[in-house]
Amino acid sequence: MKHKHEERKPVFSKVFRWRPEAGTPLPQVVEVAGTFTDWKKVPMIHDHAGQGWHVTLHSIPSNRTHHYMFLADGTPVSDKHCDGLAIPQGEQEQSFAISTVRGPRVFMLFAQTK
Repeated sequence: MKHKHEERKPVFSKVFRWRPEAGTPLPQVVEVAGTFTDWKKVPMIHDHAGQGWHVTLHSIPSNRTHHYMFLADGTPVSDKHCDGLAIPQGEQEQSFAISTVRGPRVFMLFAQTK
């Protein structure tokens, strides 16, 4: 009897960080959602000393570009450190998009490998 060997797909871990603009009120909850979470919201941890939020996500599939958004109290907010902006693909991504002068956009995370 032959045993099937499951091919392990390459994955990577990523630390997501977000900080509000200076002078804006601090949100109660900050989350990240994207293609790597099937657009399920993942709460970020508040760093009270630095007034920012962060979360480390593991097992993000490599060899593809992901779309994601940060949400502060449920509202999409900007990420100055994203790899680029993309046109939302489908209704789900559209619901997370921010408005730009060129239309709705989501953030891009380029594929990485270990």
